[in-house]
This record gives sequence, C-alpha cells and structure tokens, in this order.
Amino acid sequence: MTRTDGKVRYSPESKRVSHTPHTAAESVQNVIRILEGRWKLVILFQLFGGHVRRFSDLERAIPGISQKMLIQQLRQLENDGVVGRIVHHQVPPKVEYHLTDWGQSLCPALDALLLWAEGAPAELRSRLIQEAPGASAPGAEAGDV
Repeated sequence: MTRTDGKVRYSPESKRVSHTPHTAAESVQNVIRILEGRWKLVILFQLFGGHVRRFSDLERAIPGISQKMLIQQLRQLENDGVVGRIVHHQVPPKVEYHLTDWGQSLCPALDALLLWAEGAPAELRSRLIQEAPGASAPGAEAGDV
C-alpha cells in the first residue's frame, strides 16, 4: 500500500503529545532555555511585529549591549530557529535579522505571560512589572509593548 502524503505534498498532522507532570515540566524548561540570556527577550521585542533590523540598528536600539554579546545572542536565537538572518553581499556588508514564523508566534505567549504578571498581588506586581517612562498604568495593555 502506498502513502498519499508524498503524492499530494503534505505531511500528516501529528497528534498532540500527552504529558505527565514530569515531562511537561521538563519540556517547558527546555523551551525556556531558548529564551535564557540577559538580552534575548530585548532582542525579540525589537523584532516583533515583522520588523527587519540591521545589526547596527539593533545595536543602537539596545543600549548597554556589546557587539560580541549581540552577535552571540543572535547566533543562539538563529540556531534555535527563532531568528532568521539575511546577508546582503555588498561592501560594506549588510546583515539583517527578522523573526521566523515560529519566532513570531512567540509574541502571544509572551503577552499572555505579561498579562499573568499584571494580575499578581500588588506587593509582587511592583517587583514584576516595569512601566515605560511616561506611560500611564490605566488603559495600558500587554499588546502595547
């Protein structure tokens, strides 16, 4: 019997993996390792919304990050499939970074995490949530980041 997925060029959808508490915790830890690093979330928020940024633009937009650290964090995100890199062969070299589709799909998850933190008791919320300078708390939403 022949398989039809090769003929019609689609992959059969996989079923969702069932987890035990142990495998769920381990899987979430593996995912969080992708986001570990002092600058990775800052880089991601610079690229959310379909933004394509040159290396120098990212360097200017993230004060305090060294070139070496920016390169290192971008390479890790690229190796993990979150960030894509486009090299334009010209002089001087031009390198642009963007989120992959999978990387862009992380935005709602981070927004949900931010909303979760905003619902914390007041004594915890002040430690968790930092408002943008000049922003007013009422009416501000997670998507406004």
